Order: sequence, then structure tokens, then C-alpha cells
Amino acid sequence: MAADAPYTPHERSELGLTADRSPRHVAFIMDGNGRWAVSRGEPRIEGHREGAKTARMVIEESARLELEQVTLFCLSSENWKRPADELQMLLRLLEEYLIRERDEVVRRNLRFSMIGRREGLPEGVLRELDATADAAKGNTGTYLCLAINYGSRGEIVDAARRLASDVAASRIIADEIDETAFAARLDTAGMPDPDLVIRTAGEMRVSNFLLWQISYAELHVSPKCWPEFGRDDYFAALREFGARDRRFGGIKS
Repeated sequence: MAADAPYTPHERSELGLTADRSPRHVAFIMDGNGRWAVSRGEPRIEGHREGAKTARMVIEESARLELEQVTLFCLSSENWKRPADELQMLLRLLEEYLIRERDEVVRRNLRFSMIGRREGLPEGVLRELDATADAAKGNTGTYLCLAINYGSRGEIVDAARRLASDVAASRIIADEIDETAFAARLDTAGMPDPDLVIRTAGEMRVSNFLLWQISYAELHVSPKCWPEFGRDDYFAALREFGARDRRFGGIKS
């Protein structure tokens, strides 16, 4: 079998994974790039360059496992507090990544989108985001979603504004507002909620990431920094997910 072909049931079994216990949607908080580089005496940006290789790995493996969606937290709305030179390099690296990986998105039949506020992002990044989305039109495979200039509180505020505007325009009445109506106005409208959130570098927090959407997600925290998070670590997280008893607030009979 080709190295990038979907895993067969037998291969899944050998990896300790089963299709009926796999998550539909895995979201990643890719933490520890800068710390990894500094620990090796390298500039922080080198950690982000190396982290891009980990991003490719989890996308490839998610596609081979035929997961419905993978979401990567690439740039938070709080990251603008970082030093200007580091932020500029991060944005340039993101633009380069979009150009370099576009053919892979097409080849692997990945669907593609971005969540987050476009305002404030450089024209070059927006141009490459749009070009990748255009290239992926018609694809039917795993959904690759990049969270860029994203903050969940801001997303929730934006959704509330949309609802208020719709009420004012009589497109909906207040009594019709429920969780479904609210979710339909989030950036993630139409996407499945994450079943599993993986965070690296040992940090025990969700950092304003998909707060509405991860209400019942399983959490996995790896002590490894993102650049050293490998295929075996990903599969270990998936196996752990498969062994968990997900009750969603109820109990099993």
C-alpha cells in the first residue's frame, strides 16, 4: 500500500485504533515551538519552522485515518502582543506554508477553510488563504481548518452581534434563539464540534480556543513541545481517546 493511502482496517488494528472509536474532529493547540528552539540554542522562529513539519504529519495521518476534520490553532488574537519582529516572521512563515502546502492540499483531496478575523492580517496571507481555498474547491476528503487571528471570546461576541442584527431585521425573533441558532452564527457553522483537543508542551489550559465548540471534547495534554510531537504520540492520543467512556453528562445503563 502507498505510504499516503488510507489505512486499512487491519492496519488500524495493528496501530491499536478502531474506526468505531475514532474521533470525527481533532483540534490541536500547537504549543512550545519557541521554547523548543530556545532550549536548543536556536532562534524562536526555527521552532515554528520545525513545527510546520509536525503540522504536515498530523494532517497527513488524519487524512489517512479518514477523519472528518482537523483544526490547527495557528495564530491567536492574543499573539499580537508578541514582539513585532517575531510576529512579522510568523506571518511570513504562514504565507510561505500556505504556498508550499497548496499542492498537498489538492493531492490529498483536503477541504480547506480558515476561522478567525481577517481584519489585521497582511494582504499576502489573505491572498494565499483565498488561493488555497479556491484550489480546494470541490475536494471531498478530510476538512483542514486553520484558526488564524482567532480568539473564541471574540468569535462569540461576533456571533451575538449577528444574532442581534438578525433580530433587528426580523429575520429571527428572540424566542427562536437557541443553541442551534447561535452555533449557526459562529465561524465554525456547519463543522462538527471537536471530539478531541490535543495540546502540547504540557500546558493545562485551552487558551481561548473553541470555547463553545469543545464543551464535551476530550482533552489530551502532551508534555512534548510541538516540534517533537511525533506520529507515535498522535496515535497514543487517539488510542487514549478510544478507551475513554464518553457519557456527555449521562450515565450508562
